[in-house]
Amino acid sequence: MARIGILGAGGRMGRAIAAVAAEAGVAIAGGADRPESAGEVAPGLPFVTAEALAVASDVLIDFSVPAALPAGLAAARAAGVPLVIGTTGLSAGDHAAIDAAAADIAVLQAANMSLGVNLLAHLVREAAGRLGPDWDIEIVEMHHRHKVDAPSGTALLLGEAAAGGRGVLLADAAVRSRDGITGARAEGTIGFATLRGGSVAGDHQVILAAEGERLELGHRAEGRAIFARGAVKAALWLAGRPAGRYAMTDVLGLA
Repeated sequence: MARIGILGAGGRMGRAIAAVAAEAGVAIAGGADRPESAGEVAPGLPFVTAEALAVASDVLIDFSVPAALPAGLAAARAAGVPLVIGTTGLSAGDHAAIDAAAADIAVLQAANMSLGVNLLAHLVREAAGRLGPDWDIEIVEMHHRHKVDAPSGTALLLGEAAAGGRGVLLADAAVRSRDGITGARAEGTIGFATLRGGSVAGDHQVILAAEGERLELGHRAEGRAIFARGAVKAALWLAGRPAGRYAMTDVLGLA
């Protein structure tokens, strides 16, 4: 059984990953976080440096912050350890750094670690590709009242899947707001609607609508544990893989 090291172990996702791994009987090598982090990642496992954690682990999971990504990549490369990246809000420069690291180690990076969401994206791509442009595509998402960005990263992931199925760029097809006299819906566009309220963990629905019929594909997140379970599954799958860039579609056998 591979030993998992957790970067960003002091955060909510880091704690969730440790709990899910412990419940599943997966070995935890330890965790790393900011210097002020204290306590234990799991019983008997105190926080250590990223470098020490990489040496002690068979695979790393990073759910820290973008500013910590370079250190995590450097530690993983130095130790020759595969790395799963679930950190969001990454820049083009961050993705370039991940590409560079993938020349030396196995790296799996995903904006959403939920197995259900990644399967949904696959189904959306298939549906969009097989149904013609006379099928309108709308993406509706709802999150808790505290979420600060819109549309959600998952909604954009689904939009990219729909655009990929159609063979177009999402930037060219996306319609993110409608207000006032907008005129008729332009053929081939991909619409987004954003809802915010309460404590909703994450609801996403992709609607493909044609004359006389409608296809609805959706996913509801009921808690943070689904992302932790996906991350642990991805880490166990990635351990021992050769250097390269991987995605959740590989884990699901959909690539």
